[in-house]
Amino acid sequence: MKKWLFIASVNGALAVLAGAFATHALSRRLDPHMLGVFTTGAHYHLIHAVAMGVAALAARGAARMQAEVAALLLLIGILLFSGSLYMLALTGLRYFAFVTPLGGIAFVLGWAMLGWAALKLEQA
Repeated sequence: MKKWLFIASVNGALAVLAGAFATHALSRRLDPHMLGVFTTGAHYHLIHAVAMGVAALAARGAARMQAEVAALLLLIGILLFSGSLYMLALTGLRYFAFVTPLGGIAFVLGWAMLGWAALKLEQA
């Protein structure tokens, strides 16, 4: 649990920094569409960092394996989805967009696994 909670908190901080970077540094350098692409990446990054933290807190008892898999899938989603959007916006290279749906699939699977973990949690 501690490892995933740490990774979630680092990702939360990185997502906030990415959002601030977009607002303060990129708003003058990117066209509005690419700025939107970058901020979408930051938005999803932050949401899924929080979800990863929830998965970390659920990683106990019978739910441990599913919660840890959920956290891993959410991390993979952040790397592929948000990472590809960051790279697309910063470089303009369109082939990064081909990776984005894989990150979206990882997000969906991560949420599904988190739901499964929730069903396996014992009553406190």
